[in-house]
Amino acid sequence: MSAIGMTAIRAEGFTPPGPADFNLPPIGPDKTFEFLGETMYLGVTKPMIQLVVAAGVVFAFLYYASRKRAMVPGKLQYVGEAGYGFVRNSLGRDIIGSRDFTPFIPYLVTLFFFLLVNNVMAAIPFIQFPTFGRAGTAYALALLSWVVYNAVGIKRHGFFGYFKHQTVPAGIKGPVLLLLVPLEFFSNILVRPVTLALRLFANMFAGHLLLILFALGGEYLLLHGEGFTKLAGPVAFLMFGLISLLELLVQVLQAYVFVLLTSMYISGAVAEEH
Repeated sequence: MSAIGMTAIRAEGFTPPGPADFNLPPIGPDKTFEFLGETMYLGVTKPMIQLVVAAGVVFAFLYYASRKRAMVPGKLQYVGEAGYGFVRNSLGRDIIGSRDFTPFIPYLVTLFFFLLVNNVMAAIPFIQFPTFGRAGTAYALALLSWVVYNAVGIKRHGFFGYFKHQTVPAGIKGPVLLLLVPLEFFSNILVRPVTLALRLFANMFAGHLLLILFALGGEYLLLHGEGFTKLAGPVAFLMFGLISLLELLVQVLQAYVFVLLTSMYISGAVAEEH
């Protein structure tokens, strides 16, 4: 939307949503400080609480689902076994390989359910905030995966052997390596955690921003619209409902994609050839 259009909307009394809607103030005393010209908050925020709650939900679910280990599983055990089996087989064994996948299953299973619970929280009434719509949380999780697959690669191949494995394509020799080695290092070592986090963050951020736009826009049109513009309010709420369903699919899909890519990176790190 053009700057003129945005100004006109604000003049009419409607302030469109933006990145500031994701910068939630702390719960409790409001303490701030300046950093690089920006106002930063000190204290516990809603996304922090959601991260802790999500961790507790994942722990409780996995604990109670695996506690009895009955031959004929109950509903909770069945759901837990189905989720575990999906991650173990589809995202672990099939990608990393049957020889190397077993040590990584606890991390991959925990990562998948943690992402899933946090993402789905954005669709739960009265919570409705995507934790990974904040870039810092997405980059922190991507950094953790980056440490895991680089650490196992170094353990498997040795420090210098691993970096050679990641930067020197098999069968390539000669002066072309002067071009390929920096590109491979940049792509495989530096860029991967950035793109891994950016994909998750951008989808959660954009989807939630779109929902805010239709919800607030629909409310404004119903209360302040005139003539045909007032009729656009129910349409905006209808779009809000449809996009909510689509966003729920995206939330599940992004948990899957994040763990899928993590498995692929681990697979590449432990492989014998690049």
